[in-house]
Amino acid sequence: MPSYIVNRNSQPNGDHEVHKLSCTRLPDPANRMPLGEHASCSTAVAKAKKTYPTADGCAYCSPACHKR
Repeated sequence: MPSYIVNRNSQPNGDHEVHKLSCTRLPDPANRMPLGEHASCSTAVAKAKKTYPTADGCAYCSPACHKR
């Protein structure tokens, strides 16, 4: 199962992006909050939403969970 992180910094629209650790568009290490391993981006985003209600999947590595 892939490992996921959420960006502690929000995007201009307020979203905190959830990325697979293999993503080519990861934030700086200091801005990553680990989410652990997940079978899909949907459970990773659900975990991120507990801290960041505006969490959303990365359009590049988690397009199935990218809503905005």
